[in-house]
Amino acid sequence: MTHKKKLIVLLTAAGLLGTSAVVGAAGMVEKVTGILHKDVKVVVNGENTSLTPVYINGQAYVPVRGAATELGYTLHYDAKNKEIELNGKGQEEADYMRGTGVIVNVTEDKGQYRIELLGKGSNSWVILFADAKTVIKDKAGKTVAAKDLKAGQQINAEYGPVMTMSFPGQSHAAKITVEADRAVKEDVIQSVKHTEDGWQVQFGETKDGKAVPTLTLNAGKETSVLTPQGESVKWEDLKAGTKVRAYYGPFETKSIPPQSPLFYLVVLSDVQTPGKMTPEAAQQYRDLAWAKVSDQAKHIKTKKDEAVVEIVSAQHSGVMASSDEQKKAACRN
Repeated sequence: MTHKKKLIVLLTAAGLLGTSAVVGAAGMVEKVTGILHKDVKVVVNGENTSLTPVYINGQAYVPVRGAATELGYTLHYDAKNKEIELNGKGQEEADYMRGTGVIVNVTEDKGQYRIELLGKGSNSWVILFADAKTVIKDKAGKTVAAKDLKAGQQINAEYGPVMTMSFPGQSHAAKITVEADRAVKEDVIQSVKHTEDGWQVQFGETKDGKAVPTLTLNAGKETSVLTPQGESVKWEDLKAGTKVRAYYGPFETKSIPPQSPLFYLVVLSDVQTPGKMTPEAAQQYRDLAWAKVSDQAKHIKTKKDEAVVEIVSAQHSGVMASSDEQKKAACRN
């Protein structure tokens, strides 16, 4: 799908359409006068244009219709809402970010839907907001209502172009494509083993003191193993008793136990991965950091629970020595 760049420009008081104009509205009546500067050139992408700027109160204005043409936009004036709409001519929107994954949960709030997406891509864990402007379809092209989005659905999403600096990042969803409905199972692993085709994870129960498998999930190269924050986990770190959330299916065999392909395996137990820390440890560091900056907390825009916590090499980090012994050690190093 090719997206068009779209810019909404509110109609200014002068209208940018002449050297003198009067805009009348309740509480807003102003007469403006400008000077036409024919000696000033307007250049777009290095090319001269026929645009002539009008200076009003020391600021340069150009006719919006002519400027839109030179910049590659078409203009539409909405008289009812008093808006000038500029639409790009076949320009591909390059600012959208793209991600694929599964929906962890969906919540509705005042006409928009908050979607927690966990998956692959540069932003493996992200919060998306879908509203009336979001295009939602299934892979066959049929329109899907935002209220019908649910946990376990595998989706492709285009979002942005702006994303918050919070953790996880938050952004507006421009387009969502529902690829499949995955079954969801949250349980502890009964057994995990390496096979010729990949890995096999079994869930089960205990009957008469014996472990009885109730579901077998087969993982291949396309299967992702990750934490709830989108960090990769090695298969070798998994073992019996590890609590996980599995996204699998959508089909199962009729064998006993039934088998199904495993799509995502989210590790909920405290599995320490190299260079990473557990969510509990990260939260402790957030609490400590906020306690240290309590006097400045009102100036911090990021919410405490969304602050990014990372493990970095001390070799390249600046550490402020607080005691005389630490200062001497720092000087020696």
